[in-house]
Amino acid sequence: MTSNNSKNDFLHPRYPYRGQVKPENLVFNSNLQEFAQKTSYICNLETGGRVSPEEAYQRIKSLWKELKKSKKDLGKKKKKK
Repeated sequence: MTSNNSKNDFLHPRYPYRGQVKPENLVFNSNLQEFAQKTSYICNLETGGRVSPEEAYQRIKSLWKELKKSKKDLGKKKKKK
C-alpha cells in the first residue's frame, strides 16, 4: 500500500455495510457516512477557530436537514414499488 492510499484510508475510512442489503438502505448508509464525515470536518474547523460556533451549528443543522430529507425521499420511493 502506498503512503497516499494510507492517508486516504485514514482520512476517509470505509467500513463494510452489515445491514439488510436493499438499494435504499445502501444509499442512506452512504448519505449517513457523508453526514458524519462533513460533521467531523466542521467540528474540527470550529475547534481550530476557523469558523464560529454559531456558523458550525448552522452548517451541521443544514446537513442534518439534508439527511432527513434523503431518508424521507428514500422512504417514498420504497412505498411506490
